Amino acid sequence: MATTRSAHTVWEGSLIEGNGVVTFDSSGAIDEQPVTWAARTQEANGKTSPEELIAAAHSSCFSMAFSHALAGAGTPPTKLVTSADVTFQPGEGITGVHLTVEGTVPGLDNDAFVAAAEEAKVNCPVSQALKAVPITLSAKLA
Repeated sequence: MATTRSAHTVWEGSLIEGNGVVTFDSSGAIDEQPVTWAARTQEANGKTSPEELIAAAHSSCFSMAFSHALAGAGTPPTKLVTSADVTFQPGEGITGVHLTVEGTVPGLDNDAFVAAAEEAKVNCPVSQALKAVPITLSAKLA
């Protein structure tokens, strides 16, 4: 069954001086979040950005895909800690994503962990959606 998740943003003003508020309509699990150009290109100062939202989506999606792949191979993880760093260059856009994962997986050596992580990186639905940018990965067992 297909699902659709929704969010919306209300933006006021110009790009540089303006500001917006992102609302997470589907779940309401996250309070409304302020967003500005300055938060996107300089210091966050308590505001979010499209890149931070993509990083959250990518790190959680990758963790799910990797956990599923490991369990399917008979080595379910005890714990995976994944971070995603999304790089934005004004004038160019999103120029890359770097995933970092550290895991506890009984019965798996580091080489097999790295190989499985690389496969999960390719097969993760968010990775699939971001094919236009380079996605790199650092993976190791805890």
